Amino acid sequence: MTRHSRLPLPSPARAFRRTAATFCAVLMLAACTSPGPTSGTASAALDTALAGPQRTDKAKARDVYRHPKETLQFFDVETSQTVLEIAPGGGWYTDILAPYLHDSGTLYEAQYESPSPAAAEEEKANRAAFEKKLAATPAVYGKVVDGTLRGGQFNGFPASGNVDRVLTFRNIHNWIEDGEIDANLRAFYAALKPGGVLGVEEHRARPDTSVQTMITTGYVTEAYVIQHAQAAGFVLAARSEVNSNPRDTKDYPNGVWSLPPTYEGGDTDRARFAAIGESDRMTLKFVKPAQ
Repeated sequence: MTRHSRLPLPSPARAFRRTAATFCAVLMLAACTSPGPTSGTASAALDTALAGPQRTDKAKARDVYRHPKETLQFFDVETSQTVLEIAPGGGWYTDILAPYLHDSGTLYEAQYESPSPAAAEEEKANRAAFEKKLAATPAVYGKVVDGTLRGGQFNGFPASGNVDRVLTFRNIHNWIEDGEIDANLRAFYAALKPGGVLGVEEHRARPDTSVQTMITTGYVTEAYVIQHAQAAGFVLAARSEVNSNPRDTKDYPNGVWSLPPTYEGGDTDRARFAAIGESDRMTLKFVKPAQ
């Protein structure tokens, strides 16, 4: 943990001015991030994307845990926006975002490249599979731009104040382990337009969980995410419990990977983990303040 120096308390007048300024900033952010007039059309377009044939039955079965419509609406994702998805994995959210943004928006995908040499081979294979998926169905994925994120730097597409939404789903624990969390958050901030939104979904740890335990279990505290996002310049605009799961006790031998869909423990306690479902998750909306 980083050690912070203690600062003198502000005077009452200064504290009042700071509180008033913060309140005004929050009001401005709320105005910037409220759903636009196309929200009704966007909702119908999102329904179409969710029901589309590009999504397998197996992927659709996970909607009950991941709540993609409610999550994307919480992040105020509209059809005409430029959206940057970080570390898409197999493309579970890409299958929704690509058709949703196809006609009037733009979708950038940033493949995360870990600084760990041990991860290179797996990342290379995963990216090859992802690009094969995109190439196989150009009518859906032909406009998707696939790039990279490494060392806090994007490559393959413009990412300097031109993006409306940066979205990351269940990735932050990896960046903590790699020591890349702060560099990545600064990159997200730089990529976004003023007033743009960073949407975060992540496995949620109990408060006061140590950083080492976050790394070994995959569960991260909300306080940690908020602290580091704010250090990068973001303002927390809203939280949602749409992806919460009170059945998740977060005390398993293989961490979050004991649960579906990974089932890292194999058949051991599989029925128990299936009954719990996917992990308890925070869903946080941060905003880059308007300059």
